[in-house]
Amino acid sequence: MLKKWHGNPWAILITLSLGFFMTLLDLTIVNIAIPDLVRDLDASLDQILWVVNAYTLALAVLLITAGRLGDLRGKRNLFVIGVALFTLASLACGLARDPAQLIAFRAVQGLGAALLMPQTLSIVADVFPADRRGVAMGIWGAVAGVSGALGPIIGGVLITDLAWRWIFYVNLPLGALVLFLALTLIPAATGRTVRHRLDNVGVALASAALFCLAFGLTEGQRYEWNGSIRTLFAASAALFAAFLLQQRGRQDREPLVPFSLFGDRDFAVLNFVGIAVSFGIVGLFLPLTIYLQSVLGFSALKSGLVLLPLALGSILTAGPAGVLADRIGGKFVLMGGLCAYAGGLVWIVATADVGRAWTSVAGPLLLTGLGAGCTFAPMATEVMRNVPAHLSGAASGVNNALRQVGSVLAAAVIGAVLQGQLGVEVGGSGTGAAGRAAFGHRFVDAMAPAMLVPAGVLLVAATACLTLRRHHGAPPNAHGPAPTADREAATPAPTAL
Repeated sequence: MLKKWHGNPWAILITLSLGFFMTLLDLTIVNIAIPDLVRDLDASLDQILWVVNAYTLALAVLLITAGRLGDLRGKRNLFVIGVALFTLASLACGLARDPAQLIAFRAVQGLGAALLMPQTLSIVADVFPADRRGVAMGIWGAVAGVSGALGPIIGGVLITDLAWRWIFYVNLPLGALVLFLALTLIPAATGRTVRHRLDNVGVALASAALFCLAFGLTEGQRYEWNGSIRTLFAASAALFAAFLLQQRGRQDREPLVPFSLFGDRDFAVLNFVGIAVSFGIVGLFLPLTIYLQSVLGFSALKSGLVLLPLALGSILTAGPAGVLADRIGGKFVLMGGLCAYAGGLVWIVATADVGRAWTSVAGPLLLTGLGAGCTFAPMATEVMRNVPAHLSGAASGVNNALRQVGSVLAAAVIGAVLQGQLGVEVGGSGTGAAGRAAFGHRFVDAMAPAMLVPAGVLLVAATACLTLRRHHGAPPNAHGPAPTADREAATPAPTAL
């Protein structure tokens, strides 16, 4: 019966969206389990940060490589392998017996997510004609927004009724379904595949640079920002510089990052916006889930339900934002969403205190959700608008990678802020009500800078959106410029390599 849907763009979109949903769900669902992980695995705060960071770090490091591999070896092949690896790694995460095992399996899970994630946006760009691509990418973007908001809610239900391990086991049936649909519905070739060698040196340099930076930020407080940590930062800067020089010399030989992509100003700005949105996601969920459970004493289920206004706000605006962006352009939709997102974070900081009721965060979370819902669909539509078809995999990989770099940096920076105030403590100070209250007051004090930093990054991104061109409607060709733009001439599409 499914054979008649083979190659159908909308059936393919559903399949890709389910796989994308699964990987993004795991970016936020773990946060709600932090207190349970601390108790069950006897984990410290820096170990918990690595449970979060191992996934995002592997994802960020390998996304550009995976996007390029999709161009060279087949996007459907990479998607299927990624889904299978992600599903098996989820099983291993659920079976982990100590923090080290969980961190290792989360890294493997991130590898699977990295293989499948860039193929989703790239395949959507390939299979949809120009006049329907904006709607399709709007749906893809809406899935991105809603999945992050639903993560803590689904996680809260699973942890309360079952155990924290089920936040990973839930991926098993979903992964099996996505794998079946991918093999049944997605054609074996959904775009041009070319046989060339992968830039292994570029992969090694980018991976090492990002690892040194993330490790230094995450472990800096633990080692009191000593000489070894500073050496890691210097090594990261040197490796990144070497990566840029090495990529510059390979621009005519299948580079990992085609610099021509950034010749389009909109592509460059929207990638920065993606980093900022990732900062906002981590800056919201990481401190807030600890605040709800360890400071206000809510259960995992209640904490998840308290976050419901966030999901509702995202659902309310995600669809209309995509439609509105097609009609008037994504520029002002993005600006409004980013400002609302930042305003919600500032509002939470203003109301957070020990002994607050859940209603104190309901309004801020709704505002945050409304803002977040206005960002993903316009970003997805606009970032691929001027990308030539033969670079769609690389562009998708770069876009997704930079968003995950934002997540890694946000988790590391926000974790460093929290550790600076709390040390390695996560669940309380001392014993009894007095100890818990003392921890609560310290955490609230630490929570303010931890959420104001991402709020500031979001506002900078909103200002950067002023430089975006105004596009109306779908581009007339594969990834060409829009039919109507503002008075500035559209930047020429990057040339073929």
